[in-house]
Amino acid sequence: MIKSCLLSLLFFLFTLDFTIAQVQPEIIPMPASYKLTEGEFLWDNKVGLSKSDFPDQGTYLQQEALRLLGITLSESESPAKSISIRKSSKLSRGYKISIHSKEVIIEAADEEGAFYGVISLLQLAHAAEVKSGKLSLPNWEIQDQPRYEWRGVMLDESRYFFGMDKVKQLLDHMAYYKLNIFHWHLTDAPGWRIEIKGFPKLATVGGIGNQSDPNAPATYYTQEEIKEIVRYASERMITVVPEIDMPGHATAANRAYPEHSGGGSEKYPDFTFHPAKETTYGYLSKILREVDVLFPSNMIHLGGDEVSFGNQMWPKDPKVLDLIKNEGLNGMKGVEDYFFERMADTLFQMNNKVLAWDEMAGANLPKDQTIIFWWRHDKKEQLSLSLQNGYATVICPRIPFYFDFLQQEDHKYGRKWAGAFAPLTAVYDFEVNDFGVKPEEKSLILGIQANLWTETVDNEQRFDYLMYPRIAALAEVVWSQKEVKSYSGFMDRLSVHLEKYKAEKLYYYDPFDPNHHPEPVYEP
Repeated sequence: MIKSCLLSLLFFLFTLDFTIAQVQPEIIPMPASYKLTEGEFLWDNKVGLSKSDFPDQGTYLQQEALRLLGITLSESESPAKSISIRKSSKLSRGYKISIHSKEVIIEAADEEGAFYGVISLLQLAHAAEVKSGKLSLPNWEIQDQPRYEWRGVMLDESRYFFGMDKVKQLLDHMAYYKLNIFHWHLTDAPGWRIEIKGFPKLATVGGIGNQSDPNAPATYYTQEEIKEIVRYASERMITVVPEIDMPGHATAANRAYPEHSGGGSEKYPDFTFHPAKETTYGYLSKILREVDVLFPSNMIHLGGDEVSFGNQMWPKDPKVLDLIKNEGLNGMKGVEDYFFERMADTLFQMNNKVLAWDEMAGANLPKDQTIIFWWRHDKKEQLSLSLQNGYATVICPRIPFYFDFLQQEDHKYGRKWAGAFAPLTAVYDFEVNDFGVKPEEKSLILGIQANLWTETVDNEQRFDYLMYPRIAALAEVVWSQKEVKSYSGFMDRLSVHLEKYKAEKLYYYDPFDPNHHPEPVYEP
């Protein structure tokens, strides 16, 4: 009897979960609230568009409707059916979509909200049933806004360079999932990937090599290419945040201008900038001034991580020893912090915030001008320290948000940490609240980002395989409230997105059929 009741209960719960999934809108990330009403909107080339309140977002809808759906959407004065994008004083953020049999209305207070409303409409249309050559959109009432303000993806192009087309493709997918921060890791030990007019050898010499081939031809972005990517991202409501890594991870820069090297170790030669030469600070300040002009985000990430990998020459350097004595610094960590605080001051003079990895959580930086990135999942104390010190904090722990980590236990190419890896379920189920963040500190959590480090990502197949569909799970983590999330519902909605990946010729990981695309090989 008891067994029978338990089986009945399990069946009921399964059926309930399935039913919920069936009445969810076909949108990733899941909206905050939604209601399905009777009827449908049939969308074809005869539907008109009203976009006077938000012309840029209307144009984006026109372009994407043609690219993704094959539908031409034109402005029209009195069409029989229409899509309208309207400004609403009733909304403070986010968007509202109302679908009726004759009209679709997108309402928003600002351009960002209007854009995200457009994205949701495009996703509904992409999943829609086709009836007599028309897309059948169910009559949804949707109101939505993001859970977190910082919804990011970081791409490391120092170790392997992918180029403008691949970056734009990533930005397209970020926009499709309402992700809004592109953290661009442009400099590191293997290569320097951004043109600096005042120091041209940074690109032409520092750009030589990659993770597996130190003699590979120089690859880097010209300043005109940087401007184009920033413009392209801005159209998609994405802010581009550059990273110029210092004082460590400086090997490529030091190849170009060795007079600024602070030395390194046997494994990591010329790994640091010299912390006790005034010329180093002048040199780096000039570089940052050019970077500031190229990136209007008023935020520059200066790294600040893993300096101990290559600062072995510092304790032997008379200039560094004099610096410690004259400034009263506490050992090598004190030197790191001194360097970082000086370079941060340079950014503040340019009205920029300084961003840094969690090694800088204990540095003396102004709270209102600093953002710390908690990445060391095994050092939860660094998250606590960042919050205790009042720093705005971005959450990006290795597990599960380092997308170069394995997705399955039997995968061979990528990383684990003490046996742990980063499957789709771990990404989707992540909750900041599980880390003991105090109620009074929650406002300091800006959001979450995933990082694609490219030590093992030397081709586009591996890029795609590691990014998709984990980027979709990330989107639901950073946008959707916990109460509306359901992994089974997410998987139901994901099927349409895998078809989109297939049409775009992405070499994606298929969680329904892991053998569909075999794991791409990495052979350094």
